[in-house]
Amino acid sequence: MNQPAETQPGQPGQPGQLSQPGQPGRSGQGSAGLAQSSPTVGTFRERDGALEWSGRQETVRVEPWGPDAVRVRARLGGPVLEGLPCALLDEAPATEASVKIEDGHGQLTVGALTVEVNAEGLVRFVRTDDGAELLSEERAHFWWPGPRLYTPVGNGYHRLEQRFAAYEGEKLYGLGQHQHGLLDQKGAVLDLVQRNAEVTIPVLTSSRGYTLLWNSPAIGRVELAGNGTRWVADSARQIDYWITAGHPADAQRRYSAVTGRTPMLPEWAAGFWQCKLRYRTQDELLAVAREYKRRGLPVDVIVCDFFHWTHLGDWKFDPAEWPDPAAMQRELEELGIKLVVSVWPSVSPLSENHQLMEQRGYFVGTQYGPMAHADWPDKEVASTVQVAFYDATNPEAREFLWSRIKDNYLDPYGITSFWLDACEPEIKPGFQENLRYWAGPGLEVGNMYPRENARTFYEGMLAAGESEVVTLNRSAWAGSQRYGAALWSGDIGTDFATLRRQIAAGLNTALSGIPWWNTDIGGFHGGDPDDPAYREVMIRWFQFGALSPLMRLHGFRDPGMPLGPTMTGGPNEVWSYGEEAGAIMEKYLHLRERLKPYVLDVMRAAHEEGLPVMRPLFLEFPEDQATWSVEDSYLFGPDLLVAPVLTAGATARTAYLPAGARWTDAWTGESYEGGAAVTVDAPLDRIPLFLRDGARLPVAE
Repeated sequence: MNQPAETQPGQPGQPGQLSQPGQPGRSGQGSAGLAQSSPTVGTFRERDGALEWSGRQETVRVEPWGPDAVRVRARLGGPVLEGLPCALLDEAPATEASVKIEDGHGQLTVGALTVEVNAEGLVRFVRTDDGAELLSEERAHFWWPGPRLYTPVGNGYHRLEQRFAAYEGEKLYGLGQHQHGLLDQKGAVLDLVQRNAEVTIPVLTSSRGYTLLWNSPAIGRVELAGNGTRWVADSARQIDYWITAGHPADAQRRYSAVTGRTPMLPEWAAGFWQCKLRYRTQDELLAVAREYKRRGLPVDVIVCDFFHWTHLGDWKFDPAEWPDPAAMQRELEELGIKLVVSVWPSVSPLSENHQLMEQRGYFVGTQYGPMAHADWPDKEVASTVQVAFYDATNPEAREFLWSRIKDNYLDPYGITSFWLDACEPEIKPGFQENLRYWAGPGLEVGNMYPRENARTFYEGMLAAGESEVVTLNRSAWAGSQRYGAALWSGDIGTDFATLRRQIAAGLNTALSGIPWWNTDIGGFHGGDPDDPAYREVMIRWFQFGALSPLMRLHGFRDPGMPLGPTMTGGPNEVWSYGEEAGAIMEKYLHLRERLKPYVLDVMRAAHEEGLPVMRPLFLEFPEDQATWSVEDSYLFGPDLLVAPVLTAGATARTAYLPAGARWTDAWTGESYEGGAAVTVDAPLDRIPLFLRDGARLPVAE
């Protein structure tokens, strides 16, 4: 159980720390540090409302970028470059700001955030109202190097390092989705690269009252060490980051405004999604859909998984297994079920599209060797083949792929929603150094691929006159949300330890601007539907899934088969787990259905304000210091606290209820004053839920 934490200096509502040795001085400092043999004394200028510092061939530009926020760019060898791939929208929100240059010191103020730059070009961020330090650059050493290090790698590219100070008691959140199980990631070192179940979204929220976006899709890493924070880009042309001041909820509003808000979630997507690896034929899929309806169970979506195609990269149904997709789609529509179809970005050499795409330059290229990035099974061949990936950063390649989707799914059958699997992309071996994208070298732009892949479908759907866009993605980057991208937590394990890790994964994803998030309910890799121990995992995971932003049942259940075009897994429907488990899962299907209006209300807040659906407790209660350490429960929207059961055999659950509200057990009606931990009953059929300040939601039947 998480106990209330001691108040730490610099956390919300507390005074920030003062400057430390080696950090920039307070306003008015005009001289360079004497510890250096040849200190830099740069020059300042105001340009188009921005503050610029130049010294020793380096330019640092600080400009207002939305309320209480600035964008900082730094480059060695000339002025900052415009138009590089990044996460921010093209136009900054109109913002009032003031620039002051005096006594060899520069200052830019934007609302609650003030930026100070000293004579040596060291940057410091403070709260405007009281001057308390939020974040400061820090030198690696008093002699050399400074807080920004440029190590040449050739042709105008550098290995870039940006250093900031560390602060005692600071907690750090966000950075996308990871499987380390940490909510507070202070002390972690994370690779900035896309991998299955490891999703890089380089935005970081601090308990000190700031949120920072590393505005670069470059491959690299971030080190959140006890002696400093360091962002690294392995090869790029300039440093670029965005920072805003304020409590986490305000920061989410600011961040989503500059990277793009999610569309409004359609009503069908707020319901239950049925999926497994995999329904091999049209008859199998329809039989499952019919059985849900026969049993009177709510189901809104059913998913057609991979290998439904003729060849990988044909992007069309195999008529041997799916003989009449039009009839299938008509029946599903009559049943009130949305069909979602799996689309991979990879293209087999056996595909009818491969030669044309290669000739037109629509594939991700390589620096050395052929345009083949992974081995993968395909139909009509006994072994694997070497597949290429279409280049989602190339507008013409995006248009071509969409033309195939439109001709083979949308126009003939009215299929409008797609599962974008393996969209990291799933290269093997994973050497971005060898890749050459339309947008630039792999090391400089590789992390943006999943966002641009979602963009293919978003722009294609809008051009086709479709207003509702939902894609299910295995990876994402900053700004993916603006293209209607839902994220799931990838191919994960099937035990309680993995389930526990998904709480932190979902909350950090929420703080990274992605409100549409879900897991494979029950996990992915295995799980025996006849095993009582796994049935307990499934029940507890299903309860968590019903209180997740999206609710989707998926997995590769036992007994499995080897990877290949004929593969399938064991049964994975709610009735597949025995009578007792099935009855409990049905109970939570109906709970999700009753909560759907509330889910859609919270989704509207995500669309209009940028607030996440799944919220860490501190998002709503930042003044309660204990909430900053709670990593095993969360708020589902503003009014419902969810405390999933995360251990085998548990029949009770202890949960912390934030101060500043009164909480009611949604099952029993018992009321509690916030600011303390409570222990409640949690039998197998119950996930502890608490309603905030008299909120009325239809939890109990």
